[in-house]
Amino acid sequence: MKHPDQNYAIRTEGEKGRDVTLHLSGHLVTENIDRPMSELQSILDDYTPSQLTIDLSGIDTLDSAGAMALAKTEYDANAGSIPFKFVNMTPGMKNTMDLLNREAFAEDYTGRDRDTGILERMANVFLDIYNDFIRIMIFVGELLSAMVYSILHPLSIRWTDVLLYIKRVGVDGLPILGLISFLIGLIIAFMSSLQLKQFGANIYVASFLAIAVVRELGPIMTAILVAGRSGSAFAAEIGTMKVNEEIDALVVMGFDPVRFIAVPKVLAAIVAVPLLTLYADLFGILGGLVVGVTGLDLTPYTYIHQTIKTITVFDIISGVVKAVVFAVLISGISCQRGFETGEGAEAVGISATSAVVSSIFLIMVADSIFAIVIHYIR
Repeated sequence: MKHPDQNYAIRTEGEKGRDVTLHLSGHLVTENIDRPMSELQSILDDYTPSQLTIDLSGIDTLDSAGAMALAKTEYDANAGSIPFKFVNMTPGMKNTMDLLNREAFAEDYTGRDRDTGILERMANVFLDIYNDFIRIMIFVGELLSAMVYSILHPLSIRWTDVLLYIKRVGVDGLPILGLISFLIGLIIAFMSSLQLKQFGANIYVASFLAIAVVRELGPIMTAILVAGRSGSAFAAEIGTMKVNEEIDALVVMGFDPVRFIAVPKVLAAIVAVPLLTLYADLFGILGGLVVGVTGLDLTPYTYIHQTIKTITVFDIISGVVKAVVFAVLISGISCQRGFETGEGAEAVGISATSAVVSSIFLIMVADSIFAIVIHYIR
């Protein structure tokens, strides 16, 4: 099949169902690539060869579009379990072919031309979850190893960075956390008072709010806020380092990236999040105090006395323990997502989003487990 107007030719040698050799000549370039691609596909479909060989000795010019056409033919042959090979490929052609990302091409081609069934999609989802779990467990092992080493060698910890991250996670988050906690406490106290004052039980608004804030709302609100503010920042920071190959530079210089980057962030979160939780508890109770004094005719002394009488040391300690666990989950998963960042600016955004979503999910799971365990411990 010669096409002088298209500056290329394809000559077929062999019989249908037997070994087939395609002799290509001329120019396989962007300007004339549509016809060669369709003809190569037609030959593959019509001949269904037992083995396919493509002779490139006659090719004068091959650009990236021509290389893509050859790669597509190779992929189609391999997908049909047809033995395939190129012959007489010059070093220049090989270099052009090597520039292609074969895996990405195969995934894109498969996704466009084959509609997967629901069972296969579900299997792919579970496979992705399984692979993600494996990667997380590997990172957990690396992080635990780095933490143990840092505890045994405290001078190896970059304490300046730990203090910096304590400021970013803790001090910088005080205004917004205080405002949100105050408003949440105010809202819960107001809504509960609408019901309790019908029975003359205004005083129990303080008890209800204190238990709700100290046991559950304080740790959870703090953890979600830290996940949104600091978790995403951790993932974006490490992801940017990954994209800029700064992590590879650390490895070349002999540093352990997990110990060098992740450990200060985790230590800072472990210190800052429990303190933020106590801070959130305080402002949540203050929000309820405003409602109690202005809307329930309670004195500040009465409200505070009822709050102190309701809260136990166990409630405060359990909230702090929750906060420590939440801090490890948030900082750990955020760092892991950062280290898993792909190429490009978009990948950094994906990592930051994934860090926040994963952190909140793990926070809810951990809080559910705490609720059951604390119930039986109490």
